[in-house]
Formats: sequence, C-alpha cells, structure tokens
Amino acid sequence: MRTDRSTLRAVPEAGRTAQAGPPPEGLALSQVGGVLRRSWLWIALPTIAAGAAAVAFVQVVPPRYTGEAKLLLESREAGFARTAQERTDQPQPIDEQAVASQAQVVMSRDLAREAIRRLKLVGNPEFDPSVDGLGPVQRALMLVGLAQNPLERPSEDRVLDAYFERLLVYPAGKSRILSVEFRSKDPALAAQGANTISELYIASLEAAKVDTARYASTWLGGNIETLRSRVAEAEAKVEAFRAKNGLVAAGGIAGQPLSGQQLAELSSQLSHARTLKADLDGRVKLIREMIKDGRAFEIPDVANNDLIRRVVESRITLRAQLALESRTLLPAHPRIKELTAQVSDLDGQIKSAAERIGRTLENDAKIAGARVESLQATVEGQRDVVVKGNSSEVQLRALEREAKAQREQLESYLSRYREAAARDAESASPADVRIVSRAVVPELPSFPKKLPIVGLAMLFAFLFSAGAVIARRLLANPGGAPPAEAGRSEESEAAATRPEPARFSFPEAAPPASWPPLAQATAGPAPASGPDKPTPPRAEAGAPFDLGLLIDRLGAQARGEGGRTILVVETETAKRGSGRRAPKGLAETLADTLAAGARVLAVDLDGPASGPDEPGLTDLVAGDAAFLDVIQPVPGSRLHRVAHGFVEGEVLLEEPQALAISLDAMAEAYDWVVCSQRFRPGEASRTLLAEVAGRMDSVVIASNASADDTDLVALYGIAEDAGAGQVLVAQDKVATAAEAPDHDMPLRLSAA
Repeated sequence: MRTDRSTLRAVPEAGRTAQAGPPPEGLALSQVGGVLRRSWLWIALPTIAAGAAAVAFVQVVPPRYTGEAKLLLESREAGFARTAQERTDQPQPIDEQAVASQAQVVMSRDLAREAIRRLKLVGNPEFDPSVDGLGPVQRALMLVGLAQNPLERPSEDRVLDAYFERLLVYPAGKSRILSVEFRSKDPALAAQGANTISELYIASLEAAKVDTARYASTWLGGNIETLRSRVAEAEAKVEAFRAKNGLVAAGGIAGQPLSGQQLAELSSQLSHARTLKADLDGRVKLIREMIKDGRAFEIPDVANNDLIRRVVESRITLRAQLALESRTLLPAHPRIKELTAQVSDLDGQIKSAAERIGRTLENDAKIAGARVESLQATVEGQRDVVVKGNSSEVQLRALEREAKAQREQLESYLSRYREAAARDAESASPADVRIVSRAVVPELPSFPKKLPIVGLAMLFAFLFSAGAVIARRLLANPGGAPPAEAGRSEESEAAATRPEPARFSFPEAAPPASWPPLAQATAGPAPASGPDKPTPPRAEAGAPFDLGLLIDRLGAQARGEGGRTILVVETETAKRGSGRRAPKGLAETLADTLAAGARVLAVDLDGPASGPDEPGLTDLVAGDAAFLDVIQPVPGSRLHRVAHGFVEGEVLLEEPQALAISLDAMAEAYDWVVCSQRFRPGEASRTLLAEVAGRMDSVVIASNASADDTDLVALYGIAEDAGAGQVLVAQDKVATAAEAPDHDMPLRLSAA
C-alpha cells in the first residue's frame, strides 16, 4: 500500500486553519432551501415564461411524421443451389461492421434516385424547393456569383439533399436489424417512403447476385472446352512415359514400383529386428543391475518361475522364523546361525536363477544382432537398385502432377459452372435480407413532442433561475452563514465543551520515585517531531477527567521522532464500574483533551455496534480508500478521526505491513495518534491487541478489576510481550470507592 504522506500532513493543517480562522465562505447545504424560498418569485416567473414560450412553439411548428421499417440481415440462399460441401459449411456470421456497411448501402445515391422516382418527390413542395420559385435573396446571391441556379441541376439531384435529411438508417443496438426511418409532413408518404426504400434495397441485392452468377457462367463456359483437351493430352503423356520406362506398379501401394515395395518391406523387417535387439539388451542390463542390488526376486521372469516362487515363499517363512527367534536368542546362537544360513542359501538360489535368465536373454540379444546385420546388408543392396530407377520416377511424377492439376482445375470449373447456371435465373438466389416489420401510417407526430418539450423547457428555466439566485446570494454575502446560524454554532460549541463529572483515576504500581521527572516529561521532546510543535496541555481543576498525571506519563514516552502513538483498551469491567453508561469513554475524552493544544487523530479499531457508516482504517489497510477519504474532522473540535471502516476487521491481522505503514504515516502527520479498542472476550481481541500494541509508545488499559485479576494480568502480559513502550492501568474512581479494595494487598502489575 502506497502512502502519500505529504497529502496526509496537509489534512490536519487544513482542519486547524479552518477551525481557528474565520467562518468558511459560501453557503451551507442547509441554507440553500431558505435562500430559494425567499426568492421564489425570481424563479417562478422565468419558469412560467419558458413554459408559455414552449407551448407556443409546439403549437406553431408544423408536425412531422416518421415511418419505420425494419430489415433482418441473414443468409437466405436456397439449399438446392449449393453444393454438397457448401451445405455442410456453416454460414459466416454477420458482424457489426457488415451491418454498418449495409446501412451505408441503403443510403447510396443510386438507390436514392430510384426511390425519388418511385415516390414522385420531384415537384413535391416539401422536398423540391424550386416548386415555389426562387426567392429574392437567392436571386441576389446568384447575381453576385455566391450561389448556383438550382434549376440548372437535374430534377432528381435537387431533391437529394432534402431526401437525405429526412432519411435515417441505423443498426438496432448490437443486433442484425436495420431500421429505416423516413420523415415527412404527410404520414402516408412517411410510411410509403420507408417501405419503398426497403423494397428497392432488397431488389438491388437480388440483382447483384443474378449479375454475378450470369457473368461467372459466361466466363466458365468459354474456358471449359479448352481445359478438357489439355487434360486429355497430359494424361496420355503420363501413360506413354510409364510404358516406355517399365515403371509398372504391382499390388500394394498405388503407383509404387516393385523395387520400392521390396525396399519398404526390408526396411520394416530391419526396424523390427533392431527394436527386438534393443529390447533384449535393455532387459539384460536391467537384470544385471537388479542382481547387483540384491533384488533378483523382483525380476519378472524370476518371479513367474514356479520353482523360484516356492523358494521365495520358503525364504519369507525362514525370515519370519529368524525374526521370531531373534526376540529371545542372540546372534551367536546355533539356531540363529542355522536360520541365517538357510536364508543365505535361498538368496543364492534366487540369484543363480536370475543369472541363468540373464544369460539366456544375452544369447537372444546376440541372435537378434546377427539378424540385424543380415537385414542391413540386404537393404543396402536393394537400395542401389531403387536409386537407379529414381531418375525415371522423378520425370513420371512431374507429368502426373501436371495432369492432376489440370484435372482438378477442370472439375472445379465444371462444378462452378453448374452452380452459376442454376443461379442465373431470376429469383433463383434471394437476397440476404428480409423485411421483418413494414412501416405503417403513423398516427402521432414524431416532432414536436409537446409534453417533453414543455417539461424540459420549464425544468431548464427552473434550474437556471435557481442557479442565478444562489450565485447572486454568494456574491452578495461571501462571508458565510447568517448571524442566526453563527449563534446556533456557538451554542453547540459551548455545549460540546461543557465539563462532565470526573470518573477516572490512574493508580500506579511502581513508586512515584521511579517515575521520570515531570519537568523532564513536559520539557522533553514534543509529541510531534520539531521544537515548534505545541506541548499537550496539563489537566486543570474541573476538567471532565483527572488526565493530568496520565498525559505527563504519556508525554514522557516516545520511540521515534514522530508523534506519540497511544492504544486505549477499554474492558467490560470499566464500563460497568460506575453503574451507569458514560457519555464518553476514556479514549474519546483523552483525544478531546489533547486536541486543545496539538494535532490529534483518533482511530477506532473495533467500529460501532450498529455497523460501519463510513470508510475507515480497514478500508485504508485493504487498499480500497485513501487517507483523505478516511480522515474526517469532528464538528466543533480540532480533533480528526478515522472510523473502523466497511471491510471486516480481519484485514488488520492479514495485512500487518500495511497496518504498520498506515500507523507510521499517521504518527508523522499528527502530534498524537489515539487508538481505541473495546476489548471483548475472545481470541480475535487478544490477537488484535498483540498486533497493535507492539507499534504503540504507550498502552492504557481501562479496567476496574483488582490487581490480581487473571484477565487483567493476561491483558497486561499481552501488551508487554508485544513490545509496547509502557503499559498503564486506569481505574474508575466511583467503582474503586464502591468496591473498597484491600489497600494492603500488594499489586502484581507494573505500570512503569
């Protein structure tokens, strides 16, 4: 996890400047409604005016209707017009580029001119601007040479611009559907135009297929007769050369002479003999190795021998008796020696049998080697015979290739000629498109849409008017909130700083003489690195808690040059000690007290009982959020806080390195980092305490249990074993007085 520490340092600086300086400029979100209510007239009048103008516009503008036809692109070639091979092939899918290309074909100029003639658009005032004559402005532009006379152009070309303006062809989503839309003031003409354009497009595709088939059949028919004579001549040359050179093929491989067939058979026998010899050599080598390793009884030929099998069984029985007798007799006993000798004799028999089998296989290998040498000599002799006839076979193969190529070309031409002749007739090959939805006469105009236009006009007018009112309010009062808002803010701030009854005291097991001097603690290194950082305030009389001694002890302990890191562990005993639920815990009160004179960041390690409501530490460690997303200022205080987060708390244990980097970065940016953990019985809380305590300067355990309580001793031991700088124990004053502990009982814990 990468940490932008310069950005993290800017967070507390910005929060401190905003809280110590004047009120922020601008409007709060809660003030926007009041500003808009007080200026309702400046918003209502422009909105009503825009609505009236929109109503007038939709009433005056002439309506236009849209006819829509839909075409489906697919392969519609008839099965009888395709060859057997083509019937097994799957048709190529029509991709998005092909659909877009067909949309441009529908909008071609040739198709447009034919549609203009079919729809009789020449002379229609909506499409032909020259019907009403030329206007004075256009005549003046023609006189000065800035415009051309439209009457000089062909009648169909004059209508093309208006035709394309009212035609829209587009693919429907990612499908193979083409939508053809045609707009006109006449609803009947709009529907007729969409249907006519679709029919002309289908007819053009059919005509293109027929023209291609007719051209192919004409060209193929003229070349087939010439190719037939060339094929006959090539085949005659092949047979004449074969008879002249005696290259007659016998039974077996087609076209191969007898010498070649004999060489092939000898090569096959030689390969088989070599394989047999290699197999025997390998078996002999394996048997020797197994005999050498003392595993002769594992050889398959030995193991399958009935005599050896009985010997092996006797050996197993003797070894069992030897093992049984060895339990009571020493190795020098005659019985042990007798059994050992019998086992050795059986091992020798097995080894002898394995050696006999090895010698037998060696003899077979020598026989196979002799056969290999004999076959090798025969193959060499036959190879010389075959080489002598290769020159003639080379010429024969060349003639055969020529004849075969011309024969395949002739067969291909004949097949294509038959296909082209079958598709030459009209309607023999349907177009690869069909109409799936014909256009109907529209009843409602596509433009203008009265209700949407009026509604959008009034909405935009309302938004612009509200924006203008808010901008005017910001320019008129850039200072911030009104006096009433400021008064309420001061009251809430005073209520937040009102002191509460004291609840906690901090007993120490070590004598005060062993504590570091308070002067050294307060005058020593500041909580954050650098001499210019403020020293944390001492607790004063009347403060919510007796925190003066605790702050002195915390300030005296520091590991590095950054800010102090503190972990406050609040147990269930501390919560029940006072007999009532405290409004604030020790960690929150300590953070508020330190924030009065230093930069403090409060980190929640557990999260609220009702579940997380904002990103926090777990999201930061998991890498799902940045520092600026999880660090939030506390209203009415200089304190910054980091919530627990949405991600489960197990990520803090799974990513210890990311947790360490996050805590180090926080310590560098803040004077004090106060982490709080509500300890609950269970292994998860203990593991989290052990993981976090080792990275803390101080660990404060808030517990009302007695000093010899096993749970408190365990918590203290976990924090101390983890490597915390110092471990302190905090107790509730009210709970301590009510329990009246025995002051003579010695404390077992050390808070030094």
